[in-house]
Amino acid sequence: MKRVLFFVLFTVIVGALVYIYQPIKTTPNAIVSVVKPSSLLNRDSLTIKSRVNVPKGYKRVAYAKGSFQDYLRNYKLKPSGTKIINYDNSEYFWQQGHIGILDVPVPKNGLQQCADALIRVRSEYLWDSNRKHEIGFNFTSGHYCSWTKYAEGYRPKIKGNKVTFHKMASKNNSKANFYKYLNLIYTYSGTLSLYHELPKINNVKNLKIGDMLIIGGSPGHIVMICDEVVNTQGDKLFLLFQGNTPAQSVHLVKNLEDHNISPWYHLQKDAVIPVSNYTFYDSKFVRFK
Repeated sequence: MKRVLFFVLFTVIVGALVYIYQPIKTTPNAIVSVVKPSSLLNRDSLTIKSRVNVPKGYKRVAYAKGSFQDYLRNYKLKPSGTKIINYDNSEYFWQQGHIGILDVPVPKNGLQQCADALIRVRSEYLWDSNRKHEIGFNFTSGHYCSWTKYAEGYRPKIKGNKVTFHKMASKNNSKANFYKYLNLIYTYSGTLSLYHELPKINNVKNLKIGDMLIIGGSPGHIVMICDEVVNTQGDKLFLLFQGNTPAQSVHLVKNLEDHNISPWYHLQKDAVIPVSNYTFYDSKFVRFK
C-alpha cells in the first residue's frame, strides 16, 4: 500500500514540475514586434527629404530656398534597392550600410573617392547657382587652384611640393572642361587638404546641413550632413552621405549603432562615431567657405 501511495505522490510531483517549467511558446511574429524599430523610410521616394521621415518630436530645420542646405536636402536619389557600384561597374562587397543612392555619376577613371564626391556636389551646386567664381580648392601642397583660372587656360606644373601655374591652354568655360578641372582637383586634393583648408566647427550646436565630419589623412575619410531636425529642447539629429574608396556610388548611410533613430545620427565633437563601414575615432567637423 505504501508503495502505491509513494508512486501516486511521485507522479503528482513530477507532473506539477513539468507544468511549471514547460517552455513558453511564442510566435516569431510576436518576437519581431518587440524588437523591430518603427521605420522612418519612405522607400518609394526619390529625394533625401522625402525618403526619410522626421522622428517623433522633431521637425526639420528651415533653410532658404536655393541655399546649399536646401539643395542637399532635396538631392535626387535613385530608386530604393539600388546597389553601391564601384567605378569599374562591379558591385561593392558590402551592401548593408545604406538606405539610398544619390544620383551622382561615378567616373570610370576611379578618381572620385570620398572627399572628391563631396567636392563634386559642392562644385555642381556653385555651378548651377551661377557662382562659378567661388569654385576652387587647395591642393594637398597648400596651393589654391580655382576653376576661373583653369577655364582661362592656366595649368599647374608640379615638381615635388612646388606648384606653379602657367597659361597652357585656350580659354574654355564649357561644362566638359569643368569636369576636367574636377579630375585635376581629385588628383591633388583630398581629406588632408580639406581639413587644413576649411573652417573648423568647434561647437556641435552650430552644425548645419553641408558641414562635414572628417578625418584628414592619407587615407582619411569624410562624410557630409544632408538633413537636419531639431526638437523643442534643441536636440538635433542629422542625416549623412558619403563617397568612398574605391570610387563608388555616393550613398545615404544607415545608423548601424542606433536602430531606433536610424538613419538619423546624434553628432558630437571628439566622439567615436561609426558611419556605415568606417569609424571616426576623434570626430572633427569642417565647413565649405
